[in-house]
Amino acid sequence: MATTHQCPKCKSGMEQGFVIDNTHGANWVSHWAAGAPLKSLLAGTKLPPKKERVPIGTYRCSSCGYLEQYARQEFAAK
Repeated sequence: MATTHQCPKCKSGMEQGFVIDNTHGANWVSHWAAGAPLKSLLAGTKLPPKKERVPIGTYRCSSCGYLEQYARQEFAAK
């Protein structure tokens, strides 16, 4: 998806990127999941099945630093 994003705050251009989730020596793309988080005894938070998680892409304003996030399958790691 090659769309141009304009910052809603200052009208400058925005660059696509992602938020990094660091965990036990691994780096992942953040994901969105429906519903409230549920505690897990061993893992901290119980996760829904992978097919129900949606990767999050983030756009950052090159001028003011404002972040805007979207949850879409196209943001999955390739």
